[in-house]
Amino acid sequence: MEDIGQLGPALFFMLIFFGIIFLVTFFRFVPVGLWITAMASGVKVSMFQLIGMRLRKVVPSAIVVPLIAGEKAGISLPVDALEGHYLAGGDVRNVVNALISADKAGIELDLKQATAIDLAGRDVFEAVQMSVNPKVITTPKVAAMAKDGIQLLAVARVTVRANINRLVGGAGEETILARVGEGIVSTIGSSESHKRVLENPDAISQTVLAKGLDAGTAFEILSIDVADVDVGKNIGAELQTDQAEADKRIAQAKAEERRALAVAKEQEYIAEAQRQRAKVIEAEAEIPKAMAEAFRSGNLGVMDYQKYRNIQADTSMRNTIAGKSDKQAGAD
Repeated sequence: MEDIGQLGPALFFMLIFFGIIFLVTFFRFVPVGLWITAMASGVKVSMFQLIGMRLRKVVPSAIVVPLIAGEKAGISLPVDALEGHYLAGGDVRNVVNALISADKAGIELDLKQATAIDLAGRDVFEAVQMSVNPKVITTPKVAAMAKDGIQLLAVARVTVRANINRLVGGAGEETILARVGEGIVSTIGSSESHKRVLENPDAISQTVLAKGLDAGTAFEILSIDVADVDVGKNIGAELQTDQAEADKRIAQAKAEERRALAVAKEQEYIAEAQRQRAKVIEAEAEIPKAMAEAFRSGNLGVMDYQKYRNIQADTSMRNTIAGKSDKQAGAD
């Protein structure tokens, strides 16, 4: 009995200790405070639903807080749908804020459409705000050349409004900018003179806006305003200069080709003359042999040989005199 009496206080403290641990674990796992807040806000969420969220690794506050916001705004939302959107990787709070904003602005937007837009990677809340307050997109400088060869640099401001029904599958801002830039280039390129564009820049806006550039995009173009038009380079003159330089290089190449051909022909003539000269020298080398053979055969006598030598001497003298006369004539 004495042992039991001694164990009584220890058992009591152990029970208190385990009770505290149980209560801490319970309140940590079960968001009682969040459940009370939801009940006080008029949102019907049971304790078992909150426990189920914990078991499914869903943060209860990420579901309950948007539910409370929607309830206070007069929008009733199903818990399971929001939980499923959270598990799919969506932003539940952003979706609910978009639904509240759309309801206040009188824009038709349901939960299914909002979650689809959010899962498509677009900011549905920003899209609703753009539907109420249009956004202005400024294009980079677009370079285009008129028919007179003068380059113009244009900057436009495009006012767009989000089209909720085309947010899923519709093209983004990059497509709008690309199409507007293409329209500016086409309009300036069809102008006879750059002066006409400078005198009436509104013609660019009217022409581009009439093309229906927002087709297939997630936006509706409200207006296109040309903010600035600057004169750039004289592209036509540069192209003519480049063409003249190219023609010059072609002419030089052809002249060089003709010169090389002439040099080759000259070298060919020189080589042919050298070959003919070699033949002459070879033929002259046969003369002494023929004379020696004529002496041996008796066809050539001493007197004949002497006459041949005299003719050679006379020819050499005439050539020398002719050469001196040519030099004197050149000096004169």
